[in-house]
Amino acid sequence: MDKATLDQVWDQFRQKYGVYLRLLESIPADRYATHPVPGMRTPAELVVHVSGTVVRDMAEGVAKGRITVDESGEEKTATELRDKAALIRFARQCFEQADAAIRRIGDAELAAMVPTPWKATWPGYVALHILQDEFLHHRGQLYAFARCCGVEPPFMWGYADNAPEFQPRAAAGAGA
Repeated sequence: MDKATLDQVWDQFRQKYGVYLRLLESIPADRYATHPVPGMRTPAELVVHVSGTVVRDMAEGVAKGRITVDESGEEKTATELRDKAALIRFARQCFEQADAAIRRIGDAELAAMVPTPWKATWPGYVALHILQDEFLHHRGQLYAFARCCGVEPPFMWGYADNAPEFQPRAAAGAGA
């Protein structure tokens, strides 16, 4: 992967993240601290894990040449954020931080070997593929949670329904 390809891949990811934010909006506020599926993270814990550890921390790690995350604090962070609105603000802020990190990544960072806390070292481009895999895996969990809560989640590919900053570029600029 080179920088031009990363920019295209990230643009697609940006749109998926917009659907994820709409999914978070669809989950009832009183269900964020519950275990709709026994043995899995709560929706609040998943937001912290997905938005913080997976998206923000991995993107920033590739940009700086070392992924340094500490998943042990996720449950505490989820509790401290306290409510749905705070969790969604956190998710938006994490995307902004990840987006800034992605803009700093060039061909050298994509090719560099990036140490991780998971006893693995990957080329930067592999770490970004793993970021996407993990994001989609956990977004799928949240889709299942939404359905367990009696909610119809947003259409997975409904990018045109995203907020303008997460819509396809052509659609976001149309009519402007």
